[in-house]
Amino acid sequence: MRSVVLDTETTGMPVTDGHRIIEIGCVELIGRRLTGRHFHVYLQPDREIDEGAIAVHGITNDFVQDKPRFKEVADEFFEFIKGAQLIIHNAAFDVGFINNEFALIKQQDRADISEHCSILDTLLMARERHPGQRNNLDALCKRYGVDNSGRDLHGALLDAEILADVYLTMTGGQTNLSLAGDGSEGDSNGRQQPSAIRRLSADRQPTPVVRATQAELEAHAARLAAIEKAAGGPALWATLEP
Repeated sequence: MRSVVLDTETTGMPVTDGHRIIEIGCVELIGRRLTGRHFHVYLQPDREIDEGAIAVHGITNDFVQDKPRFKEVADEFFEFIKGAQLIIHNAAFDVGFINNEFALIKQQDRADISEHCSILDTLLMARERHPGQRNNLDALCKRYGVDNSGRDLHGALLDAEILADVYLTMTGGQTNLSLAGDGSEGDSNGRQQPSAIRRLSADRQPTPVVRATQAELEAHAARLAAIEKAAGGPALWATLEP
């Protein structure tokens, strides 16, 4: 499955007050692995950015003055996300803004991206798994041992990369194996917790497959025969073998 982890930054909120997208960040996953492909752009929103929003993401009006407008990147962005599963934290917010941007440039056939992509909201997923707890991205990073030390301010591409790590960990895609004595910290029950996500290189050497020798196969068969004789019935392992 091809997935795209997506985040946006905006001039403020809500979208119904005329606020616009000023940054889009996406990273691609295929088969639950980061491919290295990404889409990232800053945008000129043709309106002022709220001071409160600047305090969150640090993107100023001066910074976006020479950036492209959404209509200039709309086709490239749509091609990147089309047909993918979009993984978004608080998806209603980002999807509402994206749909609005397509509507403003009269691309009505793209003004509902749920018709072109499936959408998975990690905030809803986290609330189901951790009811009554904080489930913003920083809280999930702490809970799942994902390193977000570089996140002083919000940023669409950085947050998409962090969310990808959180999603893979939250859904069972372990990317860091923590063993006793490796320097990782334990929780209040003494269980080992990973200190940070460490991605495996896609260029690493494949794990060697060591097959049993003929002598080992014969010893295995003899052991199964002894078990069957003692139990008076077939060994469970033998019933699983083709």
